[in-house]
This record gives sequence, structure tokens and C-alpha cells, in this order.
Amino acid sequence: MGMYLNPGNMALRQDMSGAVYVDKSLLIAETNRLANTPQRFVCVSRARRFGKTMAGTMLAAYYSKGCDSRPLFDQLRIAQHPAYEQYLNKLNVIQIDLNAWYSENHNEPNLISLLERTLLKEFVKQFPQVDFEDVNTIGQAILSAYADTGEQFVIIIDEYDVLVRERVPETLFQDYLRFLNGLFKNMTLAPAIALAYLTGILPIVRDRIQSKLNLFREYTMVNAGRLAPYFGFTADEVKGLCNEHGLDYDECCRWYDGYHFRGVGEMFNPNSVVYAIDEQRCDNYWSRTGSYDAVRDYIMLNFDGVKDAVIRMMGGEKVDVSVSSFRNTMDSFHDKNDVFTYLLHIGYLAYDDEAQQCYIPNEEVRQQWVHALSVTDDYKEVVKLLESSKELMNSLLAKDETALAEALEHVHSTALAPKAYNNEASFQTVLGLAF
Repeated sequence: MGMYLNPGNMALRQDMSGAVYVDKSLLIAETNRLANTPQRFVCVSRARRFGKTMAGTMLAAYYSKGCDSRPLFDQLRIAQHPAYEQYLNKLNVIQIDLNAWYSENHNEPNLISLLERTLLKEFVKQFPQVDFEDVNTIGQAILSAYADTGEQFVIIIDEYDVLVRERVPETLFQDYLRFLNGLFKNMTLAPAIALAYLTGILPIVRDRIQSKLNLFREYTMVNAGRLAPYFGFTADEVKGLCNEHGLDYDECCRWYDGYHFRGVGEMFNPNSVVYAIDEQRCDNYWSRTGSYDAVRDYIMLNFDGVKDAVIRMMGGEKVDVSVSSFRNTMDSFHDKNDVFTYLLHIGYLAYDDEAQQCYIPNEEVRQQWVHALSVTDDYKEVVKLLESSKELMNSLLAKDETALAEALEHVHSTALAPKAYNNEASFQTVLGLAF
């Protein structure tokens, strides 16, 4: 058993011992279906705290020859599936948390070379019968081990896109491209890889990384495909958790529901649901794992239609979005569609794929939008309108028609462009913002 090569199952044990654990083990049936097929290269991109890392930990514990995980998986749903025994602890696993590696070694100019040297030491230890004397890369090490033993490998890289998001120096980025090229563009090495599983926040970056990862099938916040049920909590799962732990389901829906995947339906932010159960109250837990800067920095880009669309979404509407042109980068934004598609991928918007529209999914995310808008000059008047909603409600309950009319007129004239003033459909936005 190693740290990166054939890891143990302690991380899975820790996950399963938590007060809240939702069984997502049928993901293994899907990855087993893909293993040793042309579709064995998988890239899952999700917003933060949607279960990507936990899923990778579970897959590593299932496939790794470095441990005996049967006692753990015998308790889970996958144990009843015909594919359960297929690869249980039968493959070599390389598991890399690239975000953790970068955080620990970000001052190291030869970051990727250091990673490969660290992994090579584990290869030498775990394959003593193999000659690694002239081996310098992980791809070469896998090929040498496969040639001598016939044993296959599963490669799991969590947060594959961290070097893109951190905008590292070009020399380091080129080293990373070389690393990816050596693993996934080597046809000689391909038979040695039974499964490759990458996760990230962004889908595969089209203009810089795609050529190195064009074998990968993507499962994203926009198109989750068959893997949709395994990242996030479904409505039925949250209902069960609320009944078990005494949390109000309707309130949980208001705070954390709103993401929608075809074939699955509503999906909840799992991290926030777990926090709410632990603290026995629904609240904004998103701010503990992210920053509203992610919204503010991009809605400040001066693209036509952004402000109007944001106001409409704050009023509870959905707005049209085209997700096809986004390059999946942090800096190549050309119009409002790119901005909103980026915010879809990082979870600050949700997507209706049938209507091809985006929207703010729930109260927790809406609060992050309010925080972002409150420090953005162009939106401060809108935030004041949102903050005055309690006063407006009091006027309504008091049947003060004059105050109510004046308040609605103020919202109408402040939030909407003059050309939309007499648009009957726009009055829905006015009411949404006002109340």
C-alpha cells in the first residue's frame, strides 16, 4: 500500500463513519461498465462540494490492490449489483489530489517532476521485480510494470484543472501538458490503462488542454449524462435524511434545491445539506467553501445584456443562455453567454437544458449573489430594492395601497431599462425583486 500508488481505504472508512453518509456506490457499476472499453476515459466536472472527491476516494478503495475493501462495500448497494466482483481490489490505482499537491508544493518550480519522482519511488517499492533504472516518467513506469506483470492501472486525478484555475507560470503549465501527454496520448500505454477518472470544477479547457484529453468523455453541470445521480443529493435522498434527522424538507428545498439534471430531476448541494443536518438549521453554508468574488468579478465584465439578465434572475426569472461557445477557461470571455456558462459550471447558476436557460437555483446561492451585487457599483440600487422587501411586505399586510404602489413604482423605474418599462412580462421581474 502506498500514498499515491495502490492507496488504502481509510479515507472511505472515514467518509462512511460520518453522521450523514449517502450511498453512491452504484457509480462503480457505471465505471465498471466503461472500464476496458474505448469510453474508459472519464472527466467529471462539478461545482465545489458536490461530492467529486468522495467519489474518487470510493473508486480508489474499490479498485486498489493495496487494500481489502470487501467488508466496506458489502454494506453498500453495489454489493447487490452483478458487476460487484468484477474489479474489486484487482487493479493498480494511481490516485493524485492535484489541488493538495499544488497547495503543498506551489513554490516548487519543478512541481510535476517532483510528483513523478515521488510516484516512481512507490513503483520501485511495489514492483521490486521490475527494472525502473532508465524510467523517468509515470507513463514509462506504468508501461514497464504492465510489460513485466500484465497488470493494469486505474488513474484517478482529483482537481485536474487546478493549474488552469491558478494560472500558473507557462513553464509549469507546459510541464503539466507533457505529463498529461505522457499518460493519455501514448497509444503504446493505452492497453495498460483500465480506467482514467478525472475531476475538476471546469470542463476540459478547449484551447490548451483538450488536445491532451480528447479521449475523455465529459460529465458536466450542463450535461451530467448517466453519472448525474452520483454527484449531489436527489430529492428522495434528502427526504429520507430530513425524516431521519428531523429537518424540515420544504425549508431544505428552499435553501439547497434548484439544480436539475435530465433523467434525475432536482439535485441538492450535498455539502450544505450535511451542514444543515449537523447544525439542525438551514443557513448559508456555501460561503464557507467559496467566495462571492466568483460572481462579482465576472458580472462586472462589460458585456451587453449582463446587467438586465442578472436583474431578471434576481427577480426569480430564467434567462436564455447558449453554453456551446464557452472555451472552459478563466480568461477567454467574449459575451454574456460565456459569463453565465462559467457561473453554471461553478454552481452559482443552474441550467434548464430543455429550455436552454439559466437561473439562480436557491436561497443559499441567491444570498451569495446579493453579497456580490452589494459591492458592485452598477448593482447597488438593485440591492437596496432587495433589502427593502420586508418594508414592502409590511405595507401589503397593512393594506397600505399608497405605500405599496409607490414602492412598486420605485422598483419598476429603478430596475428596468426605459424601453422595458411598458413590457407586461417585465412586471414579473418587478414583483420578484420587490418581494
